[in-house]
Amino acid sequence: MAQYKYGNQLSHVNNDAFDTLHNPGATAPFSGIYKCAGCGIEAVSAHGHSLPPQNHHQHEPNLGPIRWRLLVASSHR
Repeated sequence: MAQYKYGNQLSHVNNDAFDTLHNPGATAPFSGIYKCAGCGIEAVSAHGHSLPPQNHHQHEPNLGPIRWRLLVASSHR
């Protein structure tokens, strides 16, 4: 699970981008931390770069396919 020390350094937003599941190897729509919807492992990916591929990790088949969900997005100013 992602951790943080200073809550005042993060902003809560209600954006559908955090609900979308992405396939392994897909292009990351945002820079940030992505979490596997099946097992919960996290990985960092930069906007425009590929999300971790299918062979990045394996989890039990009963957890479903590896799909990435944006957990924390970085902002660019």
